[in-house]
This record gives sequence, C-alpha cells and structure tokens, in this order.
Amino acid sequence: MMDDQMHSGMAALTICEALLLALNDAQILPEKEIIGVLTDAAATHENAAGSEADAVAHRAAAALIRRIIAGGNSVRRP
Repeated sequence: MMDDQMHSGMAALTICEALLLALNDAQILPEKEIIGVLTDAAATHENAAGSEADAVAHRAAAALIRRIIAGGNSVRRP
C-alpha cells in the first residue's frame, strides 16, 4: 500500500473511532449498538467476495476490527 493510502486509512480509522466515542459519550448510541456496528463491519469484510488478494485484505480488515472490539478502543469502559 502506498504511504498516502496507508496514512489515509489510519486517519479514517482514527476519525471513525473518535466519532463512535462521541456518539457513546453523547448517549446517542449505547455501547451495545457500537459493538454491533463494528461486528457488522467485520462480518462484511469476512464475507466479501473477490480475488485471493482481495480476500487477504478483507480478512486483515476484519481481524483489525475484531481487535478493536476486543480492546474496547471505540467505547470508554470504566
């Protein structure tokens, strides 16, 4: 992946995580719903069709999302 693409991806991930935290802090989305959004996103990548190269990229994206869920990065936990 080109540096610009990698940096864009990192920035997008950071923005999305910040938005999820803000939605939770403002009590717009509860933790359960945020986890649901992330779980749906991971499942989308896990079920994506395409070439083997595409499948590898999608599996990596799904694994990253699953690590975010496990780490609690997108919700503030006491």
